[in-house]
Amino acid sequence: MTFPNRFAGKAIIVTGAAQGIGQAVAERAAAEGGQVLFVDRAAFVEEVARDAGGQSFIADLETHAGAAAVAARALERFGRIDILINNVGGAIRMRPFADFEPGQIDAEIRRSLFPTLYMCHAVLPAMLQAGKGTIVSVSSNATRGIRRVPYSAAKGGINAMTQALAMEYGEQGIRVVATAPGGTQAPPRRVPRNAEGDNAREQAWMAEAVEQVTTSTFVKRYGTIAEQAAPILFLASDEASYITGSVLPVAGGDLG
Repeated sequence: MTFPNRFAGKAIIVTGAAQGIGQAVAERAAAEGGQVLFVDRAAFVEEVARDAGGQSFIADLETHAGAAAVAARALERFGRIDILINNVGGAIRMRPFADFEPGQIDAEIRRSLFPTLYMCHAVLPAMLQAGKGTIVSVSSNATRGIRRVPYSAAKGGINAMTQALAMEYGEQGIRVVATAPGGTQAPPRRVPRNAEGDNAREQAWMAEAVEQVTTSTFVKRYGTIAEQAAPILFLASDEASYITGSVLPVAGGDLG
């Protein structure tokens, strides 16, 4: 379901927009009248944006320079930044915490915390100058779960950042909110989460995590991409104008 013109006149950045939840959010925001910058480090974000009638930008958001370049491009193209939707992130590996190597821990934090932290920092000057703005981050209910402790820590950081930023900048007209998705069905990724591939032992650990995620929900199933995109877009819209500092679980009853 789409809501025509819900984002008419809004300049929107969606990160991680080349596939999955981010692609669905960006495409719907564009279909609902928004001027959308589709951001990803995968080059095929250009075709995704073109097909949806949006703009595209390739950037590595694990660096502050990448985030700053995104904000600069949005201001160049649109003249303002009304909405930021932070969607970059995702567990690279599933394994018991004791089996993570130090470099693997660092990689999980870089992927699932720093892109959101850096993008919030990059867009705040423009939002403060305008006296308004909305930031929606995609967290996770995996703050309570097995086989992904570093990822859980990163998403817990996003939850804390959401509340702290909302408190710090609420009087300046900036809303900061998040959703906490549970397990979500998605088409095969065009870029694998773990470029090295999973060995048999890692596949078994992942199966354990999938079982935990499924059984922890009240409805005993994964959600769909559409079921994740809808609440993100609601929180980004003016309909949610009195909601800030909240992290909305979207996980079939599992609060994380």
